[in-house]
Amino acid sequence: MGRMIIFCMFFFCSTMVLTATSPRTLKYRQIHQKIEQLESMVKDVDVELLHTPENPVEGCLYTAVTCFKKGIQKLQPVSSQENVKFNKAIRIVNKLTYNDTGKQCESTCESYEKKTPKEFLKGFANLMQ
Repeated sequence: MGRMIIFCMFFFCSTMVLTATSPRTLKYRQIHQKIEQLESMVKDVDVELLHTPENPVEGCLYTAVTCFKKGIQKLQPVSSQENVKFNKAIRIVNKLTYNDTGKQCESTCESYEKKTPKEFLKGFANLMQ
């Protein structure tokens, strides 16, 4: 009887470990949510257009993430009332890290098409997925 209880506990614990979400996945999910929140808070009229990487190849993901992180700094809130939530979302998104694979990427930030801040954020959200 004791072995059966130990086996059941072991089975239950191992099942829980296998279904647990990794901290990295949770972090990326949180960043993705903040990007979506920024879409409703960002000023989209009379602002600077931003270089928006689209469908970067595997070796250029680091460059794409770097471009998005640079572009995030140029975003402006639509109103001063949302400034605190806007700044908090920007800080969380800036925590995104992506390790450089060491491969040379031929494209630079400037090689990507410039788009409005909302399109920029949609592109960033697509990359995060």
